[in-house]
Amino acid sequence: MTTASATSKGRITIPAKVRETLNVGAGDRVEFVHVAPGQFLFVVANRSGTELKGMFGKPARRVSIEDMNRAIAARGAAAR
Repeated sequence: MTTASATSKGRITIPAKVRETLNVGAGDRVEFVHVAPGQFLFVVANRSGTELKGMFGKPARRVSIEDMNRAIAARGAAAR
């Protein structure tokens, strides 16, 4: 297990092994996601949305915003 200590100002240094494994560098953003009482998930958030473009190929068909809103509303009503 890798550990770190907090300073009086609440700062921590991410251990080198963790930075290398997650490919975290100076200026990269990270998120702390609360998953359970006393537990957080540390997530590297340094990818922009534009980097995701094209990951899933072309859609089989185009869907309008109105169609999306209708599907969301129908799914939400079904969940109640």
